[in-house]
Amino acid sequence: MTDAAAPAPRARHRVVRGAPALEVVVPVPVVSVPVVPGPIAILPNAEPAFVAAVERAGGTLAPLSPATRGLVWTAASGADELARVLDAHASIAWVQLPWAGVDAFASLIASAAGDGRVWTSAKGAYAQPVAEHALMLVLALLRELPRRVTATAWHADEEGRTLYGSHVVIVGAGGIAVELLRLLEPFGVRTTVVRRSAGAVPGATRTVQTAQLGDVLADADVVVLAAALTAGSRGLMGADELARMPRGALLVNVARGGLVDTDALVTALESGHLGGAGLDVTDPEPLPTGHPLWQAQNCIVTPHVADTEEMTVPLFAERISSNVRAFLGDGDFEGRIDLLAGY
Repeated sequence: MTDAAAPAPRARHRVVRGAPALEVVVPVPVVSVPVVPGPIAILPNAEPAFVAAVERAGGTLAPLSPATRGLVWTAASGADELARVLDAHASIAWVQLPWAGVDAFASLIASAAGDGRVWTSAKGAYAQPVAEHALMLVLALLRELPRRVTATAWHADEEGRTLYGSHVVIVGAGGIAVELLRLLEPFGVRTTVVRRSAGAVPGATRTVQTAQLGDVLADADVVVLAAALTAGSRGLMGADELARMPRGALLVNVARGGLVDTDALVTALESGHLGGAGLDVTDPEPLPTGHPLWQAQNCIVTPHVADTEEMTVPLFAERISSNVRAFLGDGDFEGRIDLLAGY
């Protein structure tokens, strides 16, 4: 929705998840305005779970006013309206956004780099259900489920592969990646995490930087995208990158559709070069009726439901509570947004 001050159907402002960030070494700007505790407002929709989360953490909830010091934004959109609220209320020192990925608020975040406020997101909060969904897509593709679930007769073929012992490349090093690494442990896979910054990721067999993406794609059995969508990562998996993957390899995207060149993906699937794709996100999104990806026999498309509202509301409520406590001086903020990097 575009007018955050007006009520909207529940589905328009549901809490949805994004993707963990490819980390960078640029530091978060130093906050120049002290975060002084005070009244907290929830806009545009103060669901009971979110109200309870603020109160449970000891925060004072009140309607938006010149005294407001903290703002919990619950809408999946409305960056322009949020900007107007912040412009009109200079007293707000902390802003909590509902997504893990904040690309929908990219312009606002870019302009906020010097505003002195603390900005937090939900990154990492939805890692478990999203990683679970990613694993489901991987296993379904390996076992040929897209084709088998539509079969109307018994076909005694021997097609199907195992995940055990595979090489899994995970692009992104945030909460989803870390949780997926944990889920993959029983399968004895070899894992490579691709991230922007140097430094090992616990649980990964090896960690490389983004410049080495092409190299690690060359022997990947499965590639899982779990990175933030930024100007630098848009189209990360294009025709060249897909061609670098071995014939029959799988691509799973549970982050943002814009990470993948959709036309190149369709070509790679139709040619048989890719063994399959599991997509919870697409570009464009929603994926139009009749799009070739709906017809591809080796593709699973789920409509951005790796975490449903039933899953995300309690998880976001816990993030709110944690950051209200930090707002009151008890601990550190979780999901702090690096305003220069944009996530």
